[in-house]
Amino acid sequence: MNIYVSNLAFNVQDEDLREFFTPYGEVTSARIIMDKATGQSRGFGFVEMNDDAAARKAIEELNNATVEGRNIRVTEARPKEERPSRGGNSGGGGGYKKNNRW
Repeated sequence: MNIYVSNLAFNVQDEDLREFFTPYGEVTSARIIMDKATGQSRGFGFVEMNDDAAARKAIEELNNATVEGRNIRVTEARPKEERPSRGGNSGGGGGYKKNNRW
């Protein structure tokens, strides 16, 4: 099961996130999402656990828990929604020159 964890302190690292969930069962992955531009944490991450029962127990017990002075939110992750692509030809004008004439 994939678990979404939000409202994390910005100093929480992947290994810290893994340690929060390990008492509930085997954690197959734990990842804090980083901002591409700044390299800083975005304050949320994802944890994967193979045992759904253990994952549900972790969600139930860790949701609203205080970690590093913040109440974290822990829920089952939803599939990523498809978003319209940015860019490409969306019908906007400009940019194409035929025979060197505008």
